[in-house]
Amino acid sequence: MIVGLIVACEVAFWVLLAAGLAFRYLWRMPRTGLALLLCEPLLEVVLFVVTAIDLKNGAEPDWRHGLAAVYIGFTVGLGHSTVKWADARVAHRFAGGPPPVEPPKYGTARAVHEWKVAGRWILAALVAVALLQGAVWYVGGDGDTGSLRAWQLRMVWVIGINVVIAASYTLFPRLPKASKTAQAPDQER
Repeated sequence: MIVGLIVACEVAFWVLLAAGLAFRYLWRMPRTGLALLLCEPLLEVVLFVVTAIDLKNGAEPDWRHGLAAVYIGFTVGLGHSTVKWADARVAHRFAGGPPPVEPPKYGTARAVHEWKVAGRWILAALVAVALLQGAVWYVGGDGDTGSLRAWQLRMVWVIGINVVIAASYTLFPRLPKASKTAQAPDQER
């Protein structure tokens, strides 16, 4: 049941996003579009409540409950940036908005961008870890919480990977390739 609800929440996220942007830009009803976009967090509240009820009713905590916590964490950490990303592209394509800003490619600006991306992923993982810890405390010492602890370890890996990626752009910044004419000496013919 939990996995089905997670899938339903994911599908509903994209349906609400598409409907919200369609109302906002295609049908020129920005308030209705905003209302639909603001319904997105309700999906996570429903998933959270259903998961808590499932655990309260005596369900043994397993990977599905951990996946629900991770899904909620990732929606909290990455959902807003996903909506902003889609909004900028739809506004440009259908409403004459400015072209979406592309991330910088080189140097310090790229490193700063990568740390911002890593920050969103780290926030997602930390929210998931906190929800998983809450589930461990909620279940108490009577239940087997090994699967929830395993999800916490996975989230620590997510944090570590993102720190390594961002740090690599800081320590080894990408530099623009020099043009071929600048590299090769002028040859006379």
